[in-house]
Amino acid sequence: MHDARPYHLGSPDARLQVPGKDIRDPKFALIGGKLFLYALPNLGTMAAPEGTVLSTSDDDVQWTPFEPVEPAGWLFWRPKSNDGGQTWYVPAYWHDHGKSILLRSRDGRAWDQVSVIHEGDGNDETDIEFLQGGRMLATARLEITPDTILGNYDGQTAIAVASPPFTNWTTARSRLTRLDGPNLFALDGTIYAVARYQPDPNGFLTRMGDVLSRKRTALYRVEPDRLVRLSDLPSSSDTSYAGVVVRDDALYVGYYTSRIDRDWPWLFGMFMRSNIRMARIPQGALTALSNATP
Repeated sequence: MHDARPYHLGSPDARLQVPGKDIRDPKFALIGGKLFLYALPNLGTMAAPEGTVLSTSDDDVQWTPFEPVEPAGWLFWRPKSNDGGQTWYVPAYWHDHGKSILLRSRDGRAWDQVSVIHEGDGNDETDIEFLQGGRMLATARLEITPDTILGNYDGQTAIAVASPPFTNWTTARSRLTRLDGPNLFALDGTIYAVARYQPDPNGFLTRMGDVLSRKRTALYRVEPDRLVRLSDLPSSSDTSYAGVVVRDDALYVGYYTSRIDRDWPWLFGMFMRSNIRMARIPQGALTALSNATP
């Protein structure tokens, strides 16, 4: 169904930095004719960013210095609009875990809280997408015990749905996996996700999110009450956090992964070199796979 190859990066057009920190989870949005880049500055080797920063560009080459984005302490995921860019929504989760909210903006800079999507359960990375008819769907990574190297037997994914104005959410849960690094997107009325998958959950040393577990980058169908795993992309160990582009009747998925000729535990991949791969998936093949997967 898919063709995934190593991807070689050319020379950078620009280099953006926050002095003394590394940058996590960058997200692009085209707002008001400008390219917006949201990112999570991180201090230290552990993934523990404390807020969101923003840089903008008119030409994709010259960028403004990173500046903090309010509200402070919230970690933005991927901004989206369903009205042609007049109104933008972004999910954000609290830097100490345990809560995710929905924010709204007209200009991409000033954000106001709309609602609480989920609270408790070590709530972490949260993404959104629009259902047909205008409803919004969100997935949330539930760690239960935040940032533990041993994971948790109850690690899972929350799937929440709200109707406009997105103030009240109805939540289901999936124990199929803990949806780390989610990228939700819609094709022909169906919502899909690219995110991590743990193929051996809840063994003695492989609780959901345990560093000794194995990992994949996987493709899912996301329904209001469940996740359906469709396929794994060539990947292993430390992997996921994909970018997705739909172009010319094909889906292009860029993601990082440890070497794919080994199936090391997640922990090993954290200390080894990663590759960036690009998968091309024809839309027709994805639709056929989804239709064939109950």
